[in-house]
Amino acid sequence: MAQLDSNSSAHSYNSNKAMFDYLIEQKGIGSNFVDAWGKPTDIKISNQLKILRSMGYEVDNIEQLESHLEDEIVSYWLTPLAPVVVNRVNESLHIQFRVTIDAAAKSHTLKIKLESGEVSQFKFVPVDYPLLQSQQINDIEFHEYAIDVPAIETLGYHELQILVNRKIIARTPLIAAPQACYIPNNIQQGQKMWGLSVQLYCVKSSRNWGIGDFSDLNYLVSQAAKLGADFIGLNPIHALYPANPSACSPYGPSSRLWLNYLYIDVESVPGANTDTFTQWMKQSSVQQKLVSLRDTEYVDYEGVADVKLAALQIAFDEFTRINNTGPVKDEFDAFVKAGGKSLQTLACFEALQMHLKEQNKPHWGWPVFPEDMQNADDKAVTKFAKKYKDKVAFFLFLQWQSLVQFEQAGQIAINAGMNIGLYRDLAVGVSEGGAEIWGNKDLYCADISVGAPPDILGPLGQKWGLPPMNPSQLTAQQYQPIIELFSSNMHASGALRIDHVMALLRLWWVHQDDDATDGVYVNYPVDELLAILALESVRHKSLVIGEDLGTVPDSIREKLQQNGMYSYRVFFFEQAKDGGFFSPSHYPEQSMATLTTHDMPTLIGFWHCDDLALGKELGLYPDDDVLANLYDTRHENKQHILDTLHGHHSISDAISKDVHYVGMTKELNFGMQTHMAGGSSALLSLQLEDWLEMDKPVNIPGTFNEYPNWKRKLSLTLEEIFAKEEVHTLTAQLNQKRQQASY
Repeated sequence: MAQLDSNSSAHSYNSNKAMFDYLIEQKGIGSNFVDAWGKPTDIKISNQLKILRSMGYEVDNIEQLESHLEDEIVSYWLTPLAPVVVNRVNESLHIQFRVTIDAAAKSHTLKIKLESGEVSQFKFVPVDYPLLQSQQINDIEFHEYAIDVPAIETLGYHELQILVNRKIIARTPLIAAPQACYIPNNIQQGQKMWGLSVQLYCVKSSRNWGIGDFSDLNYLVSQAAKLGADFIGLNPIHALYPANPSACSPYGPSSRLWLNYLYIDVESVPGANTDTFTQWMKQSSVQQKLVSLRDTEYVDYEGVADVKLAALQIAFDEFTRINNTGPVKDEFDAFVKAGGKSLQTLACFEALQMHLKEQNKPHWGWPVFPEDMQNADDKAVTKFAKKYKDKVAFFLFLQWQSLVQFEQAGQIAINAGMNIGLYRDLAVGVSEGGAEIWGNKDLYCADISVGAPPDILGPLGQKWGLPPMNPSQLTAQQYQPIIELFSSNMHASGALRIDHVMALLRLWWVHQDDDATDGVYVNYPVDELLAILALESVRHKSLVIGEDLGTVPDSIREKLQQNGMYSYRVFFFEQAKDGGFFSPSHYPEQSMATLTTHDMPTLIGFWHCDDLALGKELGLYPDDDVLANLYDTRHENKQHILDTLHGHHSISDAISKDVHYVGMTKELNFGMQTHMAGGSSALLSLQLEDWLEMDKPVNIPGTFNEYPNWKRKLSLTLEEIFAKEEVHTLTAQLNQKRQQASY
């Protein structure tokens, strides 16, 4: 049961409990949950009311609230069909149809127009079907009926229409989805695969400009494929902020629909092969800058952005000078046309943000834009886009080249024989000041951040600064935002990892003024979202992996599995009640296994407790007792790990069985990786950092400026990595173990 906390809304709640309880239930706002340690936890009613307020309900003004609810009821009954209908192919379908009592006895025609243009129809009389409910609106009685619709056999985005006397009186999208996500045949037949998970920005090479780029990805793909890898998993490569490069978290993007231009290989874009560009490149100041950027231990995002934007501007100017007409210009124009409104929104946002920066005005995000430009559809924004069309076109050009180069990497993976190729990572949300929210303010609750309640990874809870989509608005917009999101992130990829996959079921909402512990779970239409995910997965032939860590109800993993989604199993979290670690041979076949993640220490960092020492230094633990307990637990876990590695003969007797005498060595490191390769998971993901025996983490959850998150580079260049004999030895062992585990 929810807990009532004393605040200004308490009296309103107590006086109108039935109405508030109805609203809380209707909007999917949770009242309790089971935490990461299995403890039932109640939600404060005051926090629930904050969520309602963020959704647009005047909880402190009962008269306005009642009027709002009345308007919603009237709108519901005056709208004959739901905003969108989602169903699985070959399953029975019942649609809810609302009609006046006078019209209920008349003949209607239900028409289904398939995506292909094919049409089927049948006549029906509403009163011949089950009556669900009725309502009086302005002295007119409405009835709602459950109309049986023939099962749809064709996948796709169709349209359902209802006609009376050949006149369309209602229409709505009808989404027909497969039963499950796409799974490649060889995986279905039992083949076990391995690949690498890579933070692309941390990749070093002899030629990049201080940050990993798509040409580095081409090289990485081709070299890894030669060693037997079947995929390269990427950190989120979503669009960030060209005018604010220090906002570098890949999990806090401006838009998840488009790409981060910093990954462009500048020297490969149209316009970079001209004399003007070549002369610019030859300048000693430019060459010195590039050497300096390559040599830094951490990515200098400001420096990289400065030099890349300058170079790309020259290349773009040369491109437009040379390509007034012709096939290359036609290709660019076709890309812009296909990108539609979301592409124009992003390019205009970035041009406006850069314009404000050049004028030394506040520019970090749309909340500090001029008041008449805080919505993408504002007239002042339209005028800006026309006046500065060349600036907007520049950012359109960057997205075009980002996509072209990413697609090239995907094709190289296919040509190299990778069974999956590239797999992308979909962030759980977008940052509060970004283009995606600017372009669709109605969809997001801007004063809310998603996050996580306290768990093992974040003992104080987590608040990520990412406003959530309002589930009601998502439905009202006919799921189009989520369709575009899945489609764009599966494009040219063989798999998609969904970060915090629980977002399809529920998200932890925290008001911007509250701590992460004062959150509320808000539910989403999981079955419909999973159906859309399955449809896009099949269309793009993209396998789906759901990151199902943290506070996850038992029932959701079964639902995800039934929908063909692959679970995400991290070795360090797979423990029995007695503390022992499960053998990877007991992991579900329908899973991706891994040793560590971007939110965890490297193998050396874990073994030497570097993460705990860093956590103490950064103040992440509430008190010394908590930290002492974590050290004790880590010591016990390391002993259990040694026990399981020795028990499965994954390491030799040269390594002691007593943890007191064992430091992290190459044999132990590689032994843990080959131990995982012998497991039953269809997919095994390994980190380049562990191949290189690195100790610093790439990210520490719960920190912002306290640690250089998302900046630490790899210790060696790609050329050096693939020249190492021990890498070839390790991958040969991985291939052998994976082959033995197959079939």
